[in-house]
Amino acid sequence: MPDPQTYRPAVGSIPLQPGVYRFRDPRGRVIYVGKAKSLRSRLNSYFADVSGLAPRTRQMVTTAGSVEWTVVNTEVEALQLEYNWIKEFDPRFNIRYRDDKSYPVLAVTLNEEYPRLFVYRGPRRKGVRYFGPYSHAWAIRETLDLLTRVFPARTCSNGVFKRHSQIGRPCLLGYIDKCSAPCVGNVTAEQHRRIVENFCDFLAGKTDRLVRDLEKQMNAAAEELDFERAARLRDDIGALKRALEKQTVVFGDGTDADVVAFADDDLEAAVQVFHVRGGRVRGQRGWVVEKSGEPGESGQEHLVEQFITQFYGEQAELGGSADEANAPVPREVLVPCLPENAEELTTWLTGLRGSRVRLRVPVRGDKRALAETVHRNAKEALTQHKLKRAGDFTARSAALQSIQEFLGLADAPLRIECVDISHVQGTDVVASLVVFEDGLPRKSDYRHFAIREAAGDGRSDDVASIAEVTRRRFLRHIGEADRPLIEDGKARRFAYPPNLYVVDGGAPQVNAAAAVLEELGVTDVAVIGLAKRLEEVWVPAEADPVIMPRNSEGLYLLQRIRDEAHRFAISYHRSKRSKRMTASALDSVPGLGEHRRKALVTHFGSVARLKEATVDEITSVHGIGVTTARAVLEALGVEVRDAEAVAAPAEPVPDEPLIDHDRTRASG
Repeated sequence: MPDPQTYRPAVGSIPLQPGVYRFRDPRGRVIYVGKAKSLRSRLNSYFADVSGLAPRTRQMVTTAGSVEWTVVNTEVEALQLEYNWIKEFDPRFNIRYRDDKSYPVLAVTLNEEYPRLFVYRGPRRKGVRYFGPYSHAWAIRETLDLLTRVFPARTCSNGVFKRHSQIGRPCLLGYIDKCSAPCVGNVTAEQHRRIVENFCDFLAGKTDRLVRDLEKQMNAAAEELDFERAARLRDDIGALKRALEKQTVVFGDGTDADVVAFADDDLEAAVQVFHVRGGRVRGQRGWVVEKSGEPGESGQEHLVEQFITQFYGEQAELGGSADEANAPVPREVLVPCLPENAEELTTWLTGLRGSRVRLRVPVRGDKRALAETVHRNAKEALTQHKLKRAGDFTARSAALQSIQEFLGLADAPLRIECVDISHVQGTDVVASLVVFEDGLPRKSDYRHFAIREAAGDGRSDDVASIAEVTRRRFLRHIGEADRPLIEDGKARRFAYPPNLYVVDGGAPQVNAAAAVLEELGVTDVAVIGLAKRLEEVWVPAEADPVIMPRNSEGLYLLQRIRDEAHRFAISYHRSKRSKRMTASALDSVPGLGEHRRKALVTHFGSVARLKEATVDEITSVHGIGVTTARAVLEALGVEVRDAEAVAAPAEPVPDEPLIDHDRTRASG
């Protein structure tokens, strides 16, 4: 493995100007491409302290064998050059927003005598109009199935069209009136083109006019007593309205925009894009990518910059037509946050489109509401991605095998337990213990611990808390070793020790847990710590952590277990803190002892609910009288009210005339 210091450029040799740099491996292959406002500042950050880099970046600099750079004049040039190099070299350590195939679009071949409607992927061609992109090809076919009954344009290939022209018989779609059958002369070329143009107008957003025209024709047919044609037109109108429901109107001003949102964790990020054309959502697409962890480029600002550069660069390469619906870049790109080089990105996007583009964050109104919807979709996509990996037996098996190999365990850890500590500045210290078996959570074995040794001392000591939880958990196991594993037809809780015991933290925490196990004589349980900042795996008595690849299924499983322990600890800590705060607010109430305070807390559950209660509701608690109930509300800063006071109407003050406020406002 190369040492980054062996190929570090000489001090002062890196220019201060903006530019683009490339890391190459010892064989000369480009493994990472990046850009910077100042090449010297950025490149020096890779060599300052390798141990402080994110795992993926550390892996990159230790895989590389050389670095080179190109100076440019402006950041806009750097954006273009970075995109071109990523496209050319396909570096393994760069984030790539891509799929195994391009997204499908609905193509209309207006450059042919008899235009055709069909599903298409690939570069744009002159004379062809495109609608989309769609997430799935079946969505296009479903749209065509609805609309061809109203706009019976041909959807067959040129070969099928030519064959039916020769035999003089239309295909099945021609017989069921889903094609006007221009192949056998049922309509002329001009009539067929008019049908196709109406189809394009409908998808381009000119829907109201087409629906009104059909309604007029339906009413006219009904007046002429041609009920069969009127019924057919009624069904056509219903088909159009069903198609409209699939393209929800979100803006009334004909907005042309892409709405982008991200959801990310320490390892991965999900991005969702809604394509709004003519005020309607025309398409949606999304990706889940592995984060790069590049120094100085963390957070969503970096994700936004990388996405815009790659996505719209590829859209421009695919090409587009001059009309608004098919331009490679929309008039607006709505993002969750603006990167530092937002001005340069806007200039670059404007150059791709050929007219002004706005890059901005929506702050209010319908656009903000749609941005929140897209963000919910991104969160759901990331959740589904994680659940898919967790629910995949092959992935779980690979994760357990990966953990076994990296930690040098004799067997795969089929039962893993994880401990996490939660507190606020040393108060209300609690711990959680979660259990995963065969890579899946076993929630019936989850446990909470109220920390005893650290309680009330006003300071935080996670190491001592980890030691206490470990001691209590394994003392219980040792003390019940002689009891049968199955009691009353059920497996006894904590009857089985874990194969792997994980603590949330670094070397001090894992060494404390290992010392307790050694003290108790437990030798068949492996102990590790998972440090959150860099996702490092710490092993007892080792000076350096174990670095698992960021795309490793084993690291993903450990991270998921650690996050579940953190969630479980936080929920318990919040409930305990809420009860303590309720009790402390009631300490000053005269005549309210400990037992009656607990009765109130148990009955109402929270301070908020107690504040909303009336005197009569509080007196329904056993042992609480009217005087005490009033004192409780006064202690909580609530105006005392009881059922009688609320029900009784307020009497007017004799010295002041009554005023009709509604009449006063109306006259004003």
